[in-house]
Amino acid sequence: MNSHLPNWRSLLYVPASEERFVAKAHERGADAIILDLEDGVAPDSKARARAGLAAAAASARQNGADIVVRINRPLRMAAEDIAAAAAAGADGVICTKMMGADHVRLLSELAAESELAAGREIGSLRFIVLIEDAAALRQADAIASADPRIVALGVGGEDLATDLGAEPTPDALDLPKRLGLIAARGAGILPLGFIGTVAGLKDLDGYRAMLRRSRAIGFACASCVHPSQVGIINE
Repeated sequence: MNSHLPNWRSLLYVPASEERFVAKAHERGADAIILDLEDGVAPDSKARARAGLAAAAASARQNGADIVVRINRPLRMAAEDIAAAAAAGADGVICTKMMGADHVRLLSELAAESELAAGREIGSLRFIVLIEDAAALRQADAIASADPRIVALGVGGEDLATDLGAEPTPDALDLPKRLGLIAARGAGILPLGFIGTVAGLKDLDGYRAMLRRSRAIGFACASCVHPSQVGIINE
């Protein structure tokens, strides 16, 4: 692993608008807390979640976890989300639905402007980039190496499966996920994710086996949406 990369195993999604979840996030044992401004937040709650990001980040960071903010795709919203993340002292942002290398560089330019406004060092806000459609998957290598801010790349299984007209099964996602892994390793960044489904709350042994296989294939870290999954990912 390159020395500039974070030492992440587990990244736990927490809706930034849900104070009761944010309040307990630091107790969950995750290496990074993802304060979600995208799918986990209703449209009419996004402005409130963004406004409360600094307080949420301070709370979630109490036990030393890194703080990452998942931003929205529309450019106007992405700019607002990045500015809020920089001002809140977040360690990074998850850039969703990437279109290509130029898209990464555009968001990096916005991040630099936000860092200056927040009095932060340029480049301190790291990027996790998500590939979520077939067109972007064809550009995975270029996306992975587009900017020095990028520390991890993941392939979003559910959205990609929808774009492919497929079910989000391990069989359908095996090749796309491996292509993302190869692109990430080739660029010297972390491959985020696993080959499997997001299920796992009812069959924790199966979830553990799926993660063990994914780690053996080469994945470095994984995100989850439920605290019960954090310990298994860390294991």
